[in-house]
Amino acid sequence: MSAGQLQQILRFSLVGAVNTGTFYVFYRLLLPWMPYFGAYTIAFLLSMLGSFFMNTYFTYRTRPTWKKFLLFPLTNITNFVVQSAGLFALVHWMGLDKRYAPLVAAVVAIPFTYLLSKRILVPTKEGQRPSGGGPVKMRKYPHQHRPERDCKENGSVP
Repeated sequence: MSAGQLQQILRFSLVGAVNTGTFYVFYRLLLPWMPYFGAYTIAFLLSMLGSFFMNTYFTYRTRPTWKKFLLFPLTNITNFVVQSAGLFALVHWMGLDKRYAPLVAAVVAIPFTYLLSKRILVPTKEGQRPSGGGPVKMRKYPHQHRPERDCKENGSVP
């Protein structure tokens, strides 16, 4: 692992800690004014919004786009699924105290959330496969249609 990757993981962890704190503050502020699940939902959405911008600008140092913004909730869904499965396993199979198990499950979920958020928020280089594979074979001018060449290549008549 390079020093740059380690710094990025540390920034991601810092954003996660700030995001957790932000969520909890919003939750506690909203709780006196509405049912707990409404407060939870609004706090979750507000903290997810903040997490998107903090991860975009601070963690991955890239610019936000609408596509990234619309895909970003997948990281939260992944985090929820991994944490929920981890919580169940830690409490029911490993006998860990339910007061502490969510914290352990949250730590276990960090690598999954990090990899998915990086895949969504970090742009791939032009001509590279998203998986990091070799160059993608592309036409020099893909927007131009050349019927005579295309017809010769596939045997059809224009």
